[in-house]
Amino acid sequence: MDNVVSLGIGEPGFVTPWHIREAAIFALERGRTSYTSNFGLIKLRKCISTYLKSAFHIEYDPNSEILVTVGVSEGLDIALRAIINPGDEILYHEPCYVSYNPSVRLVHGVAKAIATRAENKFSLTAEDVAASITPQTKAIMLNFPTNPTGATLTHEEVEKIARVCIDNDLLVLTDEIYSELTYSGKHSTIAALPGMKERTIFLHGFSKAFAMTGFRIGYVCAPVTLTEAMLRVHQYSMLCAPILSQEAAIEALENGLDDIAVMREQYRLRRNFIVKSFNEIGLPCHMPNGAFYSFPSIRETELTSREFAVQLLEQQRVAVVPGDAFGPSGEGHVRASYCGAMTELEKAIDGIGKFVRDLKK
Repeated sequence: MDNVVSLGIGEPGFVTPWHIREAAIFALERGRTSYTSNFGLIKLRKCISTYLKSAFHIEYDPNSEILVTVGVSEGLDIALRAIINPGDEILYHEPCYVSYNPSVRLVHGVAKAIATRAENKFSLTAEDVAASITPQTKAIMLNFPTNPTGATLTHEEVEKIARVCIDNDLLVLTDEIYSELTYSGKHSTIAALPGMKERTIFLHGFSKAFAMTGFRIGYVCAPVTLTEAMLRVHQYSMLCAPILSQEAAIEALENGLDDIAVMREQYRLRRNFIVKSFNEIGLPCHMPNGAFYSFPSIRETELTSREFAVQLLEQQRVAVVPGDAFGPSGEGHVRASYCGAMTELEKAIDGIGKFVRDLKK
């Protein structure tokens, strides 16, 4: 359709900062067009190690515990292929990123959802994790802040979940891609807690916080045994991440941390606007504390999530994502990204408001 205002894309509304783009261009001009080590450039791995120690208070050896990947998506894939045997059960919280469930099933694992609830701002509780564990459970996947709800975890709840994982000898895959986009309080990673590094695969990348989605650059960190297992898959399937993207990532970590703060503040302002607007329209919406998604309830319209999204698109040319795309527990909601320009958000809200008012006539 023409003239659609889209709140559907989970992509930063900013162009990659110029100095990061320039680093990639300069690397190309210098003829940096070769393969790299399967692990990735050692300079980048050292930068990652330094950054994680400073920002997350966790230390990984750049020589053996950090593997550069083609985005977090590849990191998740090789992590699951490295740890899952057919029939192993992998827990994940829902609503969640659309790839989690199929990624588990693609490697013959059993994906088991733990439903989170709007009244709890879609946060995960240790009690729910414990109640979902069976003798077949091998690992749990975490993603906080969360796509699509913007949910976060308190440090206290992370500690409780860590204790459940230790008591039940679970592996943990923690997807930290939105961690820098936390608006209040301090983000806590489960990997940094006592007894957790040795059982955790830490996944992170540059797409969201640095607005580098098209560079397709991420990394996984884990104890040597797990890293070696993931490397075996990576070296025969992907070989290495693109060298130009790795050069850009070095620049991002060395000189781009201030860019994150600027973009995060803009997201915060846009979050405040869209959440306030949804509530005024009559679509109850919690205040997300991370990422760049709102997840308003559309139950009062008596439409399904899909009906709401399709009719809104057809009648007002505004695109949102039906909540059930993120799992059955997302039904009754839609995901509306607020990472675009404020002018686009204002147009979208005008269209949504008119759509809801027309439904009441």
